[in-house]
Amino acid sequence: MSQTSPSHTVFPPIAFIGGGNMASAIMGGLIRQGVPASAITVIEPFEAARETLKTNLGIDSLPAATEALQSAQLVVWAVKPQSFKDAAVPVAAHTRNALHLSVAAGITTDSVAAWIGTSRIVRAMPNTPALVGKGMTGLFARPEVDAAGKALIESVIGSTGEFTWVDKEEHLDAVTALSGSGPAYVFLFLEAMTQAGVNMGLSAEQSYKLAVATFAGGSELAARSSESAEVLRQRVTSKGGTTYAAITHMQEQKLPEHFIEAMRKAEARAKELAQEFGR
Repeated sequence: MSQTSPSHTVFPPIAFIGGGNMASAIMGGLIRQGVPASAITVIEPFEAARETLKTNLGIDSLPAATEALQSAQLVVWAVKPQSFKDAAVPVAAHTRNALHLSVAAGITTDSVAAWIGTSRIVRAMPNTPALVGKGMTGLFARPEVDAAGKALIESVIGSTGEFTWVDKEEHLDAVTALSGSGPAYVFLFLEAMTQAGVNMGLSAEQSYKLAVATFAGGSELAARSSESAEVLRQRVTSKGGTTYAAITHMQEQKLPEHFIEAMRKAEARAKELAQEFGR
């Protein structure tokens, strides 16, 4: 079941390894909850990214790991999968007593534990709507993470939207395929719907506005309804009508089957990433 963060949480000192888009989304959520920028330590090697953090969030970041990390009780790893191992080497010596949260795609907690010298690790698979507080994140905790640690993670991730826990780490590959990569599927359909509108005589602006509002409204209706997506679809698909013509064509072209197979490809690629970068 999806959940959201509890309110009025008192956060301990937090460090971020990496200051890109996803890290910025989490930091922005924390600041909106009242965490002062001075309580957040960021290690970000790229100067342009450091300047963006300063401009947008008022956060001063460091170009490399220092003893300043020793005060962090939570370390958030927001680095690219191929950079994780190299980034861990200078950080590990300062953070072995901290709780660790990884948002790096495909990197297993076994690999992270070997690199940072602790098993107190939660792995997360967020998605880009976290940038606007509408994210969906899958979470997996190793057995060494206690209830207090999980509660802290929920508060941090909840600042970016919703979350759900999975019992098996391999299920995060399915989360990756479904919601992690999912926004791109939405954007692809928005592209197609916009082009269809233009082809039928509407302006690109009109078509895009109609498509975006339709996705947003349909998602909100599904979220509020106790009925399944199948039932909701059937309610707007009168036999012989316009929606029926479109849906029937999609089914004849096996669009649902192709869509499912595409997500299995994403799941398979998530597993490959663990093999490529988790050694």
